[in-house]
Amino acid sequence: MASAAWEEEDWELCNDDGFVYKRKKRRQDTTPPPLLATDPEAEQRLLKERKKRSLLKLKNQYQREIDQWERMTHTLQAMENRTQPQPQTQPSSPPPPSSSMFSSRHSDSAFRQLIDDLLLQAEGQEAILQDLSNLCDHAENLCNAEEERLKQPFIDLPVWETPGALMDFFCDESQD
Repeated sequence: MASAAWEEEDWELCNDDGFVYKRKKRRQDTTPPPLLATDPEAEQRLLKERKKRSLLKLKNQYQREIDQWERMTHTLQAMENRTQPQPQTQPSSPPPPSSSMFSSRHSDSAFRQLIDDLLLQAEGQEAILQDLSNLCDHAENLCNAEEERLKQPFIDLPVWETPGALMDFFCDESQD
């Protein structure tokens, strides 16, 4: 019967603002090490070491996040620098044309210059869109990794280990 798996000494009843559930009791070592029981200084040292390890772990986690933000910031700055208009040396404009044939050549070169400028703008915009797409992909990967990290404790619950045990549990609960 599945009641052996749900023994009272292994599980505790929790009430979280009206949401009642059972969770596995945390195992606490009932026999303290002799060093801790007899030496308060050693106990303080161990406590400080634990705090230090926890703080170092937290520091490393924050440092990784800061590094990720810095990489994204540098990418955005690089995008911004690429999209800034670059000064182009313009040839000095020729004197006003005296013939209609010369004026048509002059207007053609002006149109070509305008087309070149528009083409450069379009290429810059394409680079911006590509960089933004890469940033979005990176942000999506970060979100997915964080979601997986948050879901993992629930996936690791022993109730999911075997589907048969889960079905037996539900069948036994419905008969009660």
